[in-house]
Amino acid sequence: MDSKQRSLCFISLAFLFITCSSAEFLIQQVTTQGRGTENNNSSYSLDSNLGVTRVLRDERPSSKIVTIAGYSVIKGRGEPYESSVFEAAGYKWRLVLYVVGNANDGGAGYISLYARIEETESLPYGWEVNVDLKLFVHNPKLHKYLTVTDGAVKRFNAGKKEWGFGQLIALSTFENTNEGYIVQDTCSFGAEILIVKPTEVQEKVTFISNPPDNVFTWKILHFSNLEDKFYYSADFLVGDRYWRLGFNPKGDGGGRPHALPIFLFAQGFRSNAVATNTWGAVNLRLKNQRSTNHRQIYSAAWYPIRSDYGVGVNNIILLADLNDASKGYLVNDAIIFEAEMVKVSVTNIVSV
Repeated sequence: MDSKQRSLCFISLAFLFITCSSAEFLIQQVTTQGRGTENNNSSYSLDSNLGVTRVLRDERPSSKIVTIAGYSVIKGRGEPYESSVFEAAGYKWRLVLYVVGNANDGGAGYISLYARIEETESLPYGWEVNVDLKLFVHNPKLHKYLTVTDGAVKRFNAGKKEWGFGQLIALSTFENTNEGYIVQDTCSFGAEILIVKPTEVQEKVTFISNPPDNVFTWKILHFSNLEDKFYYSADFLVGDRYWRLGFNPKGDGGGRPHALPIFLFAQGFRSNAVATNTWGAVNLRLKNQRSTNHRQIYSAAWYPIRSDYGVGVNNIILLADLNDASKGYLVNDAIIFEAEMVKVSVTNIVSV
C-alpha cells in the first residue's frame, strides 16, 4: 500500500468509586474494540520462565483493560477484584485480580490475574471454548505492555471456567517504583482473548513420480532461419500445471553465442487447481535423430506461482556440434527437444 490509514478507536470508560479504610480509589475499566493503534517500530524484550513467556510490546490489549487509580488503597488486600463483564470473541468474561497473589495457585509474592468465562447458561451441553489467552501489565514508564502467556490453548468448559497466571509478575518487581509499573499510584492490567477453532482442512503437498503424460516432444523446423529471440513451445499439462519449453537459437547468457540453451517454464494452472509453488524435476533433452546419444540435463526446482519462470541450461550443446551434420542433432534443418517430467508436486485441500 502507498499509505496506511489509521483508525482511532473511541474507548468507553467506566469509573467505579469505592471507599475503603476512609481512602478513596478509582478502578477504571476499558473494553477495547479492534486492534489498537498500529506501530511499525515496536521493540520487544523476552523473558521465559518455566514455559511462561513475558514480552514487552507497544500495542495495548485487544479485549480488556482495567486501570486501578489508588493502588496503595488495596495494596496487601487478599480478596480478589472482579471486573465488570465484557465481551470478547463472542463470549462474556470477567478479569479476576489478586494484588497479593492467589495462594491456591502458587501466587504468594506475586500479582495473580485470571480470565473467567461468564453467562454460560445459554451455551449447549458439553460446551468448550478454546482460547489463546494473553494477560498484560502496563508499564507507563516504558510506554509498553508486559505480555504474559505460556503458548498453551486454554480449554474453558463447565468444569474449568477460569484460566490465568498465579505468578503474573513478582510483587518485588511490580511495586518497585524504578521498574515503572506503578506511576502516581496508578496501574493497569489487561487481557487478550482469541478463540482457537481447530481447522478442519489442511493443505497437502504430494510429490508424484513419473506422472501421466509426462513426456513432451517439440520439433523445431527451419532452424537455420530462426531469428535472435526466444521461441516457445505449446503449453503441455503435467500434474496440475501447464509447462512449456523455450530457447534462443543464437544463445543465451553465458552460453551466447557459442551454445544452444533450453529452459522449462512454468505457466498457469488447470481449472480448479490449488495455485501454489510447484516442484518440477525434469530431464531436458536435445534428441539425437540418428542414435540414442541424446544430450540431456536434469533440473529440479520450486517454480513460483507466477508464470514464465524458467529453469534450464545455457549450454545443452555447442552450436558447432549442433551444425556438424555427422553428429545427428540437426537433421533436415530441424532439431527436437524433449522434456520428461520425472517428478512434480500437486497440492490439494483435504480434511485433517
